[in-house]
Amino acid sequence: MLPISTVDSESFRRIVEKIPTKSGVKLPQRKSFVGYLEREYDKMNSNLKATLEEAEFVSTTADIWTVNNKSFMGVTVHWINSTLQRNKATLACKRIRGSHTYDVIGAEIEEIHSSYGLQGKVIATVTDNASNFAKAFRVCQPCHLESESENEEGDDEEPTFTDVIEALSAASGDAQFSLPPHYRCASHTINLISTSNVDKHLNSCADTKAVYRSSIAKCSALWTKASRSTLASEQVEEVSRRKLMVPTSTRWNSLYEAISRIITIPLNELNPLCVKLGIKCLNEREYQFLKEYCTVMKPLTVALDILQGDECTYRALLPTLTSPMSKTLALKDDLSRMTASLPDVIVKAIKTRFDAVLDSQEGLLAVATCPKFKLRWLRDERRREYVKELLITECRKAAPATENTNVSQMPASPAEMDFFEFQNQPTESFSAEKEVTDFLRSGYEIEILNQFPNLKKMYMKYNSPTPSSAPVERLFSLGGLVLSPKRNRMSDRRFEKLLLMRYNHCFSPKENNKT
Repeated sequence: MLPISTVDSESFRRIVEKIPTKSGVKLPQRKSFVGYLEREYDKMNSNLKATLEEAEFVSTTADIWTVNNKSFMGVTVHWINSTLQRNKATLACKRIRGSHTYDVIGAEIEEIHSSYGLQGKVIATVTDNASNFAKAFRVCQPCHLESESENEEGDDEEPTFTDVIEALSAASGDAQFSLPPHYRCASHTINLISTSNVDKHLNSCADTKAVYRSSIAKCSALWTKASRSTLASEQVEEVSRRKLMVPTSTRWNSLYEAISRIITIPLNELNPLCVKLGIKCLNEREYQFLKEYCTVMKPLTVALDILQGDECTYRALLPTLTSPMSKTLALKDDLSRMTASLPDVIVKAIKTRFDAVLDSQEGLLAVATCPKFKLRWLRDERRREYVKELLITECRKAAPATENTNVSQMPASPAEMDFFEFQNQPTESFSAEKEVTDFLRSGYEIEILNQFPNLKKMYMKYNSPTPSSAPVERLFSLGGLVLSPKRNRMSDRRFEKLLLMRYNHCFSPKENNKT
């Protein structure tokens, strides 16, 4: 059936007349369909806003999608409710016009956050490593109070005066909005390591440059032949019993998966196939290089798949980054001279690109408050003690005011109170230490957090972000099904409403009644 926005009233009436119906039943007219869509969207949007109003901590992912010469800003929201269930929804897939500069991006993100009342709730926004997104969050970060406290300490400093006209003129040209903290997409960063860093090393190393280029060139010839010729594709399928995968720059891990599909074919069967297809055959050295390449890259690709999972939270980031480093270094003894230096390059790239993440307090608290991990993933004893102290400190901050009250002193007369100096005995340190100690000794089920309210609050806060921007990429994949070529006359607002209703179907009234 054609979409509502692509047909006029007369054409819509003719289409409806051809639809078989029961006697006495009339199908609604075009205006009725439009009105129904608007009402259902308003109900869904109201339910979503009511749900987000109850959430204490949320995170968002954002990206820009270009299709049919149009650009759309997509934003998804994620949070953990009081029952420790992870929830997600789409806030917008809004048409943006003009250049994708940092100020345009920042203004759009803040407007979307404000329309749902998320000011002060967004723990972080996850985007890819694009320079315009990075600059938007770097320039538009809220002003911290540290500078104010420093100015308060300097009482002897002379006051400074600002020209009002100059300040107003400068403010009109700068971005007058603030954005939440920025998390870079971990999956995109790992993909940069597996492509940019690894490719640069293999092309610069004398032991691997020639064999790397020749083997990839022969694989490319095989991919090209199999993808462009039906006969060649059938011949490949007869030998491998599967079709070959063609690597693409927009799909993460595609090069690894494509090479892995080739090396599943034994060399004594692969070369006769190459002869049939009229391409150069792989020699034993090249074939061995491809096998070792896949062996070294496998831990990295597994980590990427974990981080871009639909249910993956920020708690998995640090353990997923440390595990590939140890697993990759353990492979060095089994590698030949061609790829012996590749594990060190991968580990160095991880430490360099994730330098700020590996020691971030947010990442450490996210994984430490998860019963599945706690401190078990840490091998260094000093680092364990550091994270434990970090947990205790943060637990004191998360405790309600009633738990942070001091011990009441013995009653005394006003005269005694004026004469003696009593030292208050704080109790929050002992309660925080006990809660953290009992938590670390407890089980590994997620329901354990219900016994530790302060740590539960910390878990809900630091695990609301996702380590990857894959959720908004999935939104764009769904958008490609809605904005098909035959619906090119659909208005931008109608497309956004249809997409949000499809993605946020669990917030529609019918779904809520069922649950």
